[in-house]
Amino acid sequence: MTLLTFQKDAPSIPHPVSSASWTRCNESPQLTTTVPREYVHRSSLAEVFLTGYERIGDNVFALTGQWPRAHTFFTSADGRSHDPVQAGETIRQVGLFLCHAVYGVPLGHNVLLWSLDFTSDLAQLRIGASPTELELVATCTNFRWQGNRFSGFLHVSIRRNGCMAASGTARFTCVPPSTYRRLRGERGPGAVVTPLERQTPIPPAAVGRLLPFDVVLAPSDRPDRWLLNPDLGHPILFEHANDHHPGMVLVEAARQAACGLLPEGGFRPFGIATEFHSYAELDEPCWVEASEAEAESHPLLRSVEVTGRQAGKKVFSATVTGSVWDA
Repeated sequence: MTLLTFQKDAPSIPHPVSSASWTRCNESPQLTTTVPREYVHRSSLAEVFLTGYERIGDNVFALTGQWPRAHTFFTSADGRSHDPVQAGETIRQVGLFLCHAVYGVPLGHNVLLWSLDFTSDLAQLRIGASPTELELVATCTNFRWQGNRFSGFLHVSIRRNGCMAASGTARFTCVPPSTYRRLRGERGPGAVVTPLERQTPIPPAAVGRLLPFDVVLAPSDRPDRWLLNPDLGHPILFEHANDHHPGMVLVEAARQAACGLLPEGGFRPFGIATEFHSYAELDEPCWVEASEAEAESHPLLRSVEVTGRQAGKKVFSATVTGSVWDA
């Protein structure tokens, strides 16, 4: 038989007696939730990796986050580790969140991402028995308004169980919709554009992916050159509508090109430094080229220089760093 008791001043609803102290729901500590999805420019709550923040200094913030154990895209091909590119996406979300939640950038403003770089400790990216809880520290440098534009430089460190898992930086400018429309001209929001047709992608294993759906490169007549050709229906890379290829698509293209250049299965990227020079349009071919950089000081490290060009103009450049291992 179950004994029933009632807490003084509580609603008259019986509850089981237990040895543990009973806490009413409205007396519990603040419960965990994600930050508003709109603040990180995501449509799906499942793609929001931040859970809270507090100011700990002048333009310095402590944030919390969580990476799920199983993600449809940001997981290694063997399913055992988080993807290093997820660190880059998390840094991107930190910048967007602070702009909107702290510095007053209106939600309707568009973000021009000039650079994004990150490096990670692959050992700290192993997936455990529970979701990966993150402690982040963000330092905001030169975060300021200049007229109706807001810009800044962001540095973020990401720790897991007190150990450094990743760190990186981002440089950006936020502009109002009227400025963005002028920048984009005939290709801006609402423009009628016919994107390139999806070609047969290169084999997923050649670029460190598991599924053809996740491959953003199609082959060319050269082993060091590919066509940027992602699936525009991809639920992560094109999680919401875009009038150009998003920056994270270009980061993924750089990673895949580096893997495609080096022997299949033998290269594990852990860091990518990317500069964005121009918009990558959806309706024109963007050619991605890769070349191995000068030898690293350590025999098991490799660096690959990746460049994307469209209509004779440089769209992005990246340096992908990783380790080689016996596949």
